[in-house]
Amino acid sequence: MGDAVRYTFFAGWEHMDFNAHMANAAYLDIAVNARMRFFTEHGFSMRALEKHGIGPVVRRDELDYFREFRLLEPIHVELALAGLSPDGSRMKLRNVFYRDDGAKAAVLTSFGGWLDLRERRLTVPLQISRDVLAGLPRTDDYEDLKGLRV
Repeated sequence: MGDAVRYTFFAGWEHMDFNAHMANAAYLDIAVNARMRFFTEHGFSMRALEKHGIGPVVRRDELDYFREFRLLEPIHVELALAGLSPDGSRMKLRNVFYRDDGAKAAVLTSFGGWLDLRERRLTVPLQISRDVLAGLPRTDDYEDLKGLRV
């Protein structure tokens, strides 16, 4: 994922677990922060999404661990597109976490879509939000996903 979008965070006190390394839930939180930064940078802040009555929703996460992060270590997170439906209603996003020494620490694959905030079900997003997602660099294992039956 050399062309992936990349953000840097730091392993904070709130991310640590009893074993003195980053807790599993912290990976999910940091991945959400990376996604929301990406959306915001492309015109889809939380307020803008609310205005359009949609929001990103995760239906399932798969997380594989390789190395650990310790307190205050930099966390480099890549974001790439691993799948998208033609109508943009479903997406598969990949976050790869790297330590400062370049070692891969974890890979998170999130399966989700766009939630209609009034109807509380998946929906087809605005064309521009589909275009933003489609513009993300793609993973080597990118796949076309099934869309909604509308």
